Amino acid sequence: MAAETSQTLDRGLRVLDVLAGTPGGLTVTELASRLEVNRTVVYRLISTLEQHGLIRKDARGRLHVGLGVLHLASAVQPVVRDLAVPVLRGLAEEVGCTAHLTVADGDEALALAVVEPSWTDFHVSYRVGSRHPLSQGAAGKAILLGREPEMVDFATTEGELQPGARGLAAPVRGVEGLEASVGIVTLGPLDVEVAGPLVATAAAEVAVRLK
Repeated sequence: MAAETSQTLDRGLRVLDVLAGTPGGLTVTELASRLEVNRTVVYRLISTLEQHGLIRKDARGRLHVGLGVLHLASAVQPVVRDLAVPVLRGLAEEVGCTAHLTVADGDEALALAVVEPSWTDFHVSYRVGSRHPLSQGAAGKAILLGREPEMVDFATTEGELQPGARGLAAPVRGVEGLEASVGIVTLGPLDVEVAGPLVATAAAEVAVRLK
């Protein structure tokens, strides 16, 4: 027997999901068409979501996800970080490089968790909260790989974000609503054939923990 669900709540969540996937926003009519419900229902949903800051209208009257969603997302980040850190710690200790979990935040890559190895003489200091374009650095490029069919396991870069720094990262795949990567960065030599599979395995383990 199927569990009971709230139709109104389901529709409200679908509104947010549709708007989140439409950067240019939608009109009420377009949103009603996407949801396959009448405009009266959409107006009621919009009114409620606007009161909670989850939807906003731009100057043209088009609907977008509101800033209130950021407050909800910020509460999730510590949970993601706590689940990923043990995996990052194991990776950092095994390869002797700084390990990190990076998530997509719009068109930028945001470092959400960083673990440095305990036994190396020197390592790259990578700050939590660091941002860079998704198109630069191994972490961002790995996130972009996650949007494609599973053909490439990891991305590598050299000197893109810091002179002399080598990066390797693998996408965290299959976690609904999350675009992320697990990666390592070092100023020393990087054996891609050895480190690549280890990073890909760590990314897969993080995905399992987050599901």
